Amino acid sequence: MKTVVTGGAGFIGSHVVELLLSKGHSVVAVDDFSNGQLDNVNIFRDNKNYGFIKINLSEPFDDSFFEGIDYVFHLAALADIVPSIENPTKYHEANVTATIRTLEAARKYNIKKFVYSASSSCYGIPDKYPTDENADIKPEYPYALTKYIGEKYVLFWNKLYGLPVISLRYFNVYGTRARTNNTYGAVFKVFLKQKLEEKPLTIVGDGTQTRDFVYVSDVAKVNLLAAESDIAGEIFNIGTGKPQSVNHLAELIGGEKVHIPKRPGEPDSTHADITKAKTLLGWEPKVSFEEGVHIMLDNIDYWKDAPLWTPETIEKETRTWFKYLK
Repeated sequence: MKTVVTGGAGFIGSHVVELLLSKGHSVVAVDDFSNGQLDNVNIFRDNKNYGFIKINLSEPFDDSFFEGIDYVFHLAALADIVPSIENPTKYHEANVTATIRTLEAARKYNIKKFVYSASSSCYGIPDKYPTDENADIKPEYPYALTKYIGEKYVLFWNKLYGLPVISLRYFNVYGTRARTNNTYGAVFKVFLKQKLEEKPLTIVGDGTQTRDFVYVSDVAKVNLLAAESDIAGEIFNIGTGKPQSVNHLAELIGGEKVHIPKRPGEPDSTHADITKAKTLLGWEPKVSFEEGVHIMLDNIDYWKDAPLWTPETIEKETRTWFKYLK
């Protein structure tokens, strides 16, 4: 099969690329390096089935590389909460406009399946746990809103034009090759850098909050299953259904701990109901949380160039967020 992976130089995208190449697929990876990293391109350069194109998908682009493509995996997006609050227009262009342009290229060349990477952040603070795909949509910040609007466009292109699409709502994805940028975000990035620098692990709140952490290789596998399936026009939650507490993560990583006040606007838990993905896609996560953390610790040197977040800088970021929330 011939495939396009947008965001192919990114965290999840590079793992999707790796899986596709291992299965003998031809891959064209697309990225503008807003979040992607050159290292995630260089590791595949010697593979004859791999090609890379640097494109900003939010601007008009030459879509001829979509000709003859079977599957499109649309992972390109801007992430992070506070930057989306500070620059919502930029996030709309990257997460909505770019999605429309990619959908149009896929429609023009009659691709067989369009797999969209959506976000469980669209649920906001859910009313029920575990949270299924019919839960109320209550985004709390522009990143969550723009990812949801992108999903609405994807599903509408299925309804109006008959484009075969699937939307995957990721919960808390973690794993190797995660972003090492300067924005505050994933707890793994914060903890592993602090561990590497022999600093206390900064726990926001009392640490009893839980997150549905799902390992990146399992996410890559469900992308391929979605593409290969006969299903279209559906949304699937992608997590494990087994939330883990921040305290448990800190215990597995080890070291001293320090607590700072809870951040506003965050749920006490994320907990995916993945019944639909199990039933219709035949997917089930294979990497246990303990195994995933062990892999991360084995690769801890990866975080040497990541910024070191201190209790003071994390609290400052929290204040930036708080001033926008009612």
